[in-house]
Amino acid sequence: MSELAEVFSRFVAHQSGARSAKVIEFEKLSGGAIQDNFGLSLEIEGGQRSGLQKFVVRQDAPSGVAESLSRPEEFRVLEAAFKAGVTVPEPLWLCEDPDVSGQLFYVMTRADGSASPRKLVKSDLTSEQRRTIVRRLGAELAKLHTVRPPVRSLGFLTLPDQGDAALSRVAIYRRHLREIAEPHPVLEWALNWLEDKTPEPGPTVLCHCDFRTGNYMMAGEKLTAILDWEFAAWSDPAEDLGWFCSRSWRFGANEREAGGVGDKQDFLDGYREAGGAEIDPVAVSYWEVMALVRWAMIALQQARRHISGEQRSLELALTGRMVAQMECDLLAQIQELEDDQ
Repeated sequence: MSELAEVFSRFVAHQSGARSAKVIEFEKLSGGAIQDNFGLSLEIEGGQRSGLQKFVVRQDAPSGVAESLSRPEEFRVLEAAFKAGVTVPEPLWLCEDPDVSGQLFYVMTRADGSASPRKLVKSDLTSEQRRTIVRRLGAELAKLHTVRPPVRSLGFLTLPDQGDAALSRVAIYRRHLREIAEPHPVLEWALNWLEDKTPEPGPTVLCHCDFRTGNYMMAGEKLTAILDWEFAAWSDPAEDLGWFCSRSWRFGANEREAGGVGDKQDFLDGYREAGGAEIDPVAVSYWEVMALVRWAMIALQQARRHISGEQRSLELALTGRMVAQMECDLLAQIQELEDDQ
């Protein structure tokens, strides 16, 4: 770790034009199940960022999952979100030379606060405070969704087939399921349901595609950063809304459909009032089902990273064990939607 800290400090000093950069603190951060995140505090002399500075270095892990963007691609997405006014860490420098640290990485500013989902969900917030938070989160998505193709710097992102993000997702997940080569009849059934119930496509916009409680930071009641952009894609805006409201990301507070924090309607109102497209709540519910299928696919891929020996990890193994809960949630949610029709 000390050698890695020195590697990163020299990189920052060079990029910022500093005379020197002394490591004050360096730690591997919690979270980031797919990539490695490091907190780096430096005392910098000279250059663009003189003084005590706090950074996060985001680096490739030893293995990944199929959906994840590369670090250079993620850096470009973060730049686009920052430019659109989304509350994100400022992207500073990208290193595309694997000889520097052994992996590709980039450096961004470090935000204050905590991303702990259970801390936020279980906190003693008033109803009005919760309403303010989820409306702000909806407004952040509205800013992000102003980014629409074509964007030259995001040329690596592919457009949904025939402009239909839902059917494109179904086709991708069918392929992933075949590659996993083990029976998951509930997921097959859910994919059939999603194909049959496809809503009218919305506009194609830049979606975070992992916008959820646990991937944003709060300092008290203040939103300080939206994190983890590695799954970003051109998609339907309802995908981000549905993912945030999925049962998987309520952390036990199932009565608060908006990320376990507040009411879904407040979240959707915040999105609409900040300029987001008018979204049919039925479409959001549809994408909540899609979210369960997608998260199950990612969990299966995470388990494969462990089983294959690429990256032995108890966390990855336990993630794979969560698929049964997602399948149970799928059965319940689809039945509820069918009963409501």
